[in-house]
Amino acid sequence: MSNTDNSIKSLFAEQIKCIEKLSKQEKQIKKITNILIKKRDAGKMIFTVGNGGSASTASHFVSDLLKTCITKKDRRFKAISLVDNFPVVLAWANDVSYADIFVEQLNNFISKGDVLIAFSGSGSSENVVKAMRFAKKQGALCIGITGMSGGSLKKICDECIIVPSNDMLSIESIHLLLCHYIVSSIRNHGTPIFKYE
Repeated sequence: MSNTDNSIKSLFAEQIKCIEKLSKQEKQIKKITNILIKKRDAGKMIFTVGNGGSASTASHFVSDLLKTCITKKDRRFKAISLVDNFPVVLAWANDVSYADIFVEQLNNFISKGDVLIAFSGSGSSENVVKAMRFAKKQGALCIGITGMSGGSLKKICDECIIVPSNDMLSIESIHLLLCHYIVSSIRNHGTPIFKYE
């Protein structure tokens, strides 16, 4: 057996172990799903943030909320990923600081009762933590999806899911899996308009 075969088996084994441990947080995952449904029905905004692979997940999740989650007779989600407008992100990073790229965007949009979902493998990214603190001050509900020890994020957010792993690649993979679980649950809660075959 080659080293490549061993590393693939090892990676899959790590993912499976991680998912098995994460199943202990099932109630928390369901709670977050129900919060998102209630916020959708109340017409509240959902914002997402993250860096690197977590930025990709933040963007992907909003894409699913805006299209894949459409169900008959239900309101549509109002959601914005604050990683997607590159000129705005770069302007704030260049003119103020990278630590403020999300706070400054939230300052334009966020209202009491809205939701901020922060994706961070470590839970310690300065711009993500600052965004969470700012959102809380504005009366938003804050959800953290993180890994490792949960970092500063777990202490700030109202609801938190911590992927039980110290491996960033595994954490980021499971974050996407979590998002798809939430999206599937929302679709099953209503009657989906779009079917995938």
